[in-house]
Amino acid sequence: MAQAYPSHQLLIGAVPVEVTIKPIKNLHLSVVPPDGAVRISAPQGMSNDHVRAYAIGKLAWIRRQQARFTGQQRESPRLVIERESHALWGQRLLLHIEEVNAAPRIEVHPRHLIVYLRPDSTLEKRRSILAAWYRNELRKEAAPLIDHWQSRLGVQSNKLFVQAMSRQWGSCNPATKNIRLNTQLALKPRMCLDYIVLHELAHLKVPTHGEDFVALLDSLQPDWQERRHLLNNLPILDG
Repeated sequence: MAQAYPSHQLLIGAVPVEVTIKPIKNLHLSVVPPDGAVRISAPQGMSNDHVRAYAIGKLAWIRRQQARFTGQQRESPRLVIERESHALWGQRLLLHIEEVNAAPRIEVHPRHLIVYLRPDSTLEKRRSILAAWYRNELRKEAAPLIDHWQSRLGVQSNKLFVQAMSRQWGSCNPATKNIRLNTQLALKPRMCLDYIVLHELAHLKVPTHGEDFVALLDSLQPDWQERRHLLNNLPILDG
């Protein structure tokens, strides 16, 4: 079974940096969307002072990357009201609310998202219903992609978790082989979800982001960098 690598946090010029110790040869730095979390993979045996000095030397670059993510267009939290704009798989849909004395449900039409709600539904309840529906849509869409890429990679994941995530689009735990996907992926084009599923499952084969990992993505999805760029430049929904 793949092991979970030890990690700790450094504070570099008020910037929190997550440092993970791995059996690699060189330091690897990444600033991760959507919120610009900073991660360093460090070789086993490397001193904390060496890692800190490396991060300090990269601080200007880190701040530029974080500023790019901070400047990414953001949309206000949804109120789930009549004719509000919502997204599903990269398409804009206008919300239409039907009040019914029955269990809530949601229907997708070419230009509209119809939400059937009880007349006394609160804002919290409306948001809860919509969030649960998005999670379910993402889970349904991700399932065949996971099967496809597992077959191509020759790996087997364990559980899929779909949840709100403020610091990343997805994650893979090498120890548990669990995959986590950000609910907001249901708002983005399907090609972005396809890229994230491949990216996370590929970590079951190559745990780091080094040259072997990049080569693996290149061989399986030659346009993965264009997909990543698209995903990281689309608006983010706050709240």
